[in-house]
Amino acid sequence: MPKFHPRPAKHWLPAIALALLSPALHADAQAAPAPVSNSQMDAPLFHQLLVGELELRTGQPAVAYQLLLDAARRTGDEALFKRVVNIALQARAGDQALIAARAWRESLPQSVEALQMILQLVAVLNRPAEAAEPLSALLRLSPPMQRPGVLASMPRLFQRSPEPKKVLQALQPVLQSARNQAGSALMASMVLGRLALNAGEPKLALEMAQAGVKDFAEADEPLLLALDVMPALAEAEGLVTTRLQAQPQQHVLRMAYGRTLARMQRSGDAAEEFRRVTEAAPEMHQAWYSLGALELELRHPKEAERALSTFLERLDASPDAENKDMRQQAWLMLAQATEMRGDLKAAQAWLAKVDLPQRQLEVNFRRASLLARQGQVAEARKLLQDMPGERDEDRRAKLLAESQLMRDLQDWQQAYAVLATANQQFTNDVDMLYEQAMMAEKIGRLDEMEQLLRRVMEIKPEHYHAYNALGYSLAERSLRLSEARTLIAKALEFAPGEPFIVDSLGWVEFRLGNHAEALRLLRQAYKARPDAEIAAHLGEVLWVTGERDEAQRVWREGSQRDPKNEALRETVKRLQGARP
Repeated sequence: MPKFHPRPAKHWLPAIALALLSPALHADAQAAPAPVSNSQMDAPLFHQLLVGELELRTGQPAVAYQLLLDAARRTGDEALFKRVVNIALQARAGDQALIAARAWRESLPQSVEALQMILQLVAVLNRPAEAAEPLSALLRLSPPMQRPGVLASMPRLFQRSPEPKKVLQALQPVLQSARNQAGSALMASMVLGRLALNAGEPKLALEMAQAGVKDFAEADEPLLLALDVMPALAEAEGLVTTRLQAQPQQHVLRMAYGRTLARMQRSGDAAEEFRRVTEAAPEMHQAWYSLGALELELRHPKEAERALSTFLERLDASPDAENKDMRQQAWLMLAQATEMRGDLKAAQAWLAKVDLPQRQLEVNFRRASLLARQGQVAEARKLLQDMPGERDEDRRAKLLAESQLMRDLQDWQQAYAVLATANQQFTNDVDMLYEQAMMAEKIGRLDEMEQLLRRVMEIKPEHYHAYNALGYSLAERSLRLSEARTLIAKALEFAPGEPFIVDSLGWVEFRLGNHAEALRLLRQAYKARPDAEIAAHLGEVLWVTGERDEAQRVWREGSQRDPKNEALRETVKRLQGARP
């Protein structure tokens, strides 16, 4: 047995006395004496329990564990088994806790608590292969109405498992069996789908969502599963949109759909869903908040202001009126929106309202941005540099904020210098390396950019932005186009449908001469994310293929969103002096 960690001795005599003497001592002195009930405890058992507790109190948990486990086995007392398990857990002896829990079950085969404890322990000890039998037994012992709850706890129980594929493999037979049982079928399918998604098997998860929609037409759970599958498999989206078309009043589902679209960087599509909610149910203040954030991301400052102002009005009339964090985040976004449209005085007024310490970096960044907009760049940088905080995460955050400030000012050289300094302090930080690579490209250090991006891929193979950035850079220069396509396709494996990556793939196809495929991809990307740079690419392909009126329209839209976008400006100027 592994050594238990001793605990310091305490004043144990009063506690032992209270634990072992008759409960009558605690009764009200004026009450009539309770009828005498003779205990089945004999003298040897009493002595064993007393010694076990004394050993525990004097810092010998291993001895106490053995004595009390033996007593629990002999008496079959559930409370005593629970006590033994807790002794082992407090001593961080997980294997001994599991031994005690299994002894508990052997003595009391019908104990639901014993089975629950075994499941919790095999999850904590990362032994998913040992979970199937106790889960089956627990389902058999649980009343039909409680079985969905038992099943629903499984994903949470194993959510931290380092081996999710083994969890799926172990529990799949039990869940498949439960899918054929009345009352458990829906939840078993959903749990199986969740475990499959965690294990990197989205196709199985989609199958479970589809089965849930087919067999339980009015249930929401299959659609929520489909939303989580969407980033991996585009087919899942159809389940959600079909329901929303049939039942457009399902505003909560529509908002969840909008949030999923936003996570997938499909900001234009997401904003449209939240607009529909605000039109149909204007009292739902959170829809206004989300719409405001998306309009800001889409560089629609007036629309963002309108949505966020409405959110604040609606918030005051809602049960969430005291939600200080959301209110202050709205003020921060309003500061950004008013700055974006050039009203610096209004931006400063909104910033003055924010007083949450955890928002200080955001507030100072916006203040620095306002200073820089007024030509006080040195003061802006100093404001960020002098922020309090000497922990690594504080210094890292300040460096990233300063580099972002210089990027916003299009001072690529200074942004690169800040990031180069940061990477000397934070070696192998993939975010820092990636950002430095982007700035290296801006200042013409293309070999260094590629070297940095490949370093990011080496450290974090799933960093899809690095694959996309390198692939796009090659396509932009019409170099190694086959390799560029491979890199971007790999990025899409990690982030299917991500608009900027779809845009990159469309640009590669254009460079390869595949104009029809390029148009299809670029239209898809622009619909999901009407960004100025995507507009530049789509407009160029339209122009080259003879659809010049549409090209002009797309360029005008892009210019309205981001008049200073250099990619769009260069494209329009280059293509025969066209004007957006």
